[in-house]
Amino acid sequence: MKKPTMTRRALLARGALGAAGLATAPRTLGAAEQALGRHGSHTPDLASTQGRVTRASIDPTAFLEHFDYGTVTTLPDGGTRREYTLTAVDAEIEVAPGVFYPAWTYNGQVPGPTLRATEGDLLRVVFVNAGTHAHTIHFHGIHPARMDGVYEVVNPGDRFVYEFTARPAGLQLYHCHAIPLKRHIAKGLYGTLIIDPKVPRPPAREMVMVLNGFDTNFDGTNEVYAVNTVPFAYHHDPIRVKKGELQRIYMVNILEFDLINSMHIHGNFFNVFRTGATTSSDFTDTLMFCQGERHIIEFTYEETGRFMFHAHQSEFAELGWMGVFEVVDEPSVIA
Repeated sequence: MKKPTMTRRALLARGALGAAGLATAPRTLGAAEQALGRHGSHTPDLASTQGRVTRASIDPTAFLEHFDYGTVTTLPDGGTRREYTLTAVDAEIEVAPGVFYPAWTYNGQVPGPTLRATEGDLLRVVFVNAGTHAHTIHFHGIHPARMDGVYEVVNPGDRFVYEFTARPAGLQLYHCHAIPLKRHIAKGLYGTLIIDPKVPRPPAREMVMVLNGFDTNFDGTNEVYAVNTVPFAYHHDPIRVKKGELQRIYMVNILEFDLINSMHIHGNFFNVFRTGATTSSDFTDTLMFCQGERHIIEFTYEETGRFMFHAHQSEFAELGWMGVFEVVDEPSVIA
């Protein structure tokens, strides 16, 4: 398979400058760069100049609010067991218009499914390796050493069952821990695990945002940045938010090759629940994340209109990590 030749700088020129920028861009663009297309618009609106991804591994709008609670069994002692199946599969996914990436996935998607349970539940995760490389699943949280997903390497064609109690309550993640670790993460083997506290959090509209990126020419530098894999997804299709309704975002940073990522919202501040704690530690409008760091953020908009959110690294934003909350004046349906 021929490696894509799109460079970070060339994609930045296309996203940020639109047709006006393309007129002055180098004429020696590779085929993958040309596949991004010319959109003929002189507007500075980044989403309109960037084009749309149509063959991604997920629908970012649906993924935002989809939670997998597993197959539920009531145990003899009255407890709850939740069973999930995660299958490692090689899959080519579209990460920018016309630019395809040879990903390693859980269940054919990047990120993997968002698993959800309550603290104290018994989790049983059946892992099947249908890929072409050895893989594992490492869950953040508290569990026995034999369930850590580091030394229990699962070869192609094999399977392994992880079984442990869901704890502590909070926002966790899972990812492959096979060597070389950075390659397995960069290729797409990661997802979110939400462990709800036994006393539920206040009612809110809930969303999952996984901050990720893709090194499309394999030079150790990301060319594409995104929330939930698809660049500019929530700029093309803004997230509709109801005025006065509490919004809760489970935000996980799994970006490889960059030390820091961030989240900034316009026209508002948010409460930060670090690693999914039940009490807020910060009230701010910009939050920094190292890889593997994850936090719940909560906010309410009291004004209608379009409010941008994005990484506060400008280049990340211009290469895809950007979206819009569209606040509307409608009654909330949250109980």
